[in-house]
Amino acid sequence: MGKPVNLNRYRKEKARAVKKARADQNAVAFGQTKAEKEIVKLQQEKQKRDLDNHELDE
Repeated sequence: MGKPVNLNRYRKEKARAVKKARADQNAVAFGQTKAEKEIVKLQQEKQKRDLDNHELDE
């Protein structure tokens, strides 16, 4: 006879694999690298500074 299989463990491993695959797909579709996030943050800060510098003082 073969070795008994724990069906709960098998079910949980399969669910984890499905979640991991979905997370990987989302990372490709929506994710940004840390460097890309930093670039966007710096660009937004520069735009804010530029806008603030163009205000008229009264």
